[in-house]
Order: sequence, then C-alpha cells, then structure tokens
Amino acid sequence: MRLSKKGEYAVRALVEIGFEAHLRPGALIQISTVAQRTNIPEKFLEQILLALRNGGVLRSKRGVEGGYSLAKPAEQITLGEVIRLLDGPLAPIPCVSLTAYERCSCPDEESCGLHIAMKQVRDALAGILDSYQLSRLIGEVRKHRSTKTTEWQFDI
Repeated sequence: MRLSKKGEYAVRALVEIGFEAHLRPGALIQISTVAQRTNIPEKFLEQILLALRNGGVLRSKRGVEGGYSLAKPAEQITLGEVIRLLDGPLAPIPCVSLTAYERCSCPDEESCGLHIAMKQVRDALAGILDSYQLSRLIGEVRKHRSTKTTEWQFDI
C-alpha cells in the first residue's frame, strides 16, 4: 500500500476541518481557507472534499456562507476509512483484499507463501489504520499549535 497525494491531502484537509470544528463547533470552513492553511491546490482539494462528502465523512453547504464540516464526530472517522475512500483497498495484492478481491494465478491460494505473508501485512495495516481516529490527529495538532503559540508569546 502506498498513500497517494489524494490520500495524504485528504487526511491533511480533514485534520484542518476537524481542528476548526474544535475551535468553532458547528462552523463551516471554506475550501479556500483549507487550501491556504494546508498548502493544497484548491482545484485538487475540491475533488478530494467531494469524494469525502460522497463517502459520508464530510457535509457541505453551498453559497456565500457555505463550506465544509465533519459529517460525524472525529472519534468516528478513522484513517483506514479515509484512505480506502481515496486510494482504495489497503491490501498490497488483490488476492488478500476484503473489498476488492481478485483471484491470483497460483494454483492454491491458501498454501501460497506470498498470499499468507501479504494477508498478515493487510491485517496489520488495517488494524493500525482502522483504530487510528481523526480525533487523535487533531489532538496532536492542537498540542503542537498551542506550544508554538506559547513559545511565540514568550519570545516577545
């Protein structure tokens, strides 16, 4: 599994949207603001946020007062869910995928050494990413940003 730019940007954007929700509960954040804060090209970000909205992770409102917000609590959004939405299955080869299984060319999948190893890789990766919540990332960002602010205030 390799995280694409789409997947990377999706996580960065969600952290920013979730951070904003922590600061201003119920508030919407505009694409231009997310793009500026995360250094993600705005047109590319539009596609990513649309995919996240269609996947039930974000909700949006159109118009001048519009923008994006989390569709569910950050504790209910996992990195595994986000990465699957943008990059597809976590499995390194199709014959071990739970969501996009494809039979491989070996005569006996169950006794194939590669199949056995890659299934363990898939299980380990999914186990980590499916238990890593967006709220945890937002908490780390909050700690880092508050430390930066505190350091800056003492430097004056």
